[in-house]
Amino acid sequence: MTGANKQRKSVIIKEGVSYFPEALTPLTQRQLSDKLDKILTRAPLFKPTMPRTGKPFSVAMSNCGPLGWLSDKIGGYRYEPNHPNTSEPWPPIPDILIKQWTQLTGCSFPPQACLINYYNKSARMGLHRDDDENEPDAPILSISLGDSAWFRIGGLKRKDPTSRILLKSGDIISMSGPARFIYHGIDRILPDTSSVIKNGGRINLTLRRVNPI
Repeated sequence: MTGANKQRKSVIIKEGVSYFPEALTPLTQRQLSDKLDKILTRAPLFKPTMPRTGKPFSVAMSNCGPLGWLSDKIGGYRYEPNHPNTSEPWPPIPDILIKQWTQLTGCSFPPQACLINYYNKSARMGLHRDDDENEPDAPILSISLGDSAWFRIGGLKRKDPTSRILLKSGDIISMSGPARFIYHGIDRILPDTSSVIKNGGRINLTLRRVNPI
């Protein structure tokens, strides 16, 4: 199955949360990793900062697509068309990712932003909601590449009970409908569990539609 998806089976974690284990074949993962290397050469990783405190995130990030997500003390959470350091437009979203979006979400409108979050072995992502978009009906598609990670899933309120699932390289999560605004995060990375990324670590690719469809 050259470059194709290994399987299309999904596991319903909770209403609106679909888990696609091993959705990307090893070959597709390597191809995607190569494309990301080129993207990150044009749009280098940077450290976003918290809006109120200016404290840097533990993850480094970049974007591809017409819009990119940013966070800093001056402008807060927002989407912008250009890289904050180079001032250049973000590179296009690779066709491999557009294909996953179309096939797994069923959304006929393309994503406008693909966040590229790089986790080293000590990086984390606290519970948060993706609610900076103006299109609440569009799904979110999250693609894992590289080292495995414990993904925590909550509810619509921060204090709702949570559960977690181990995401491996090539796994995909979709959040839509009643789960579009649930709290979620990354507890920890399991170092050296994948060789897909050349220098190690984990990359999470989050595809989003920003403006109304």
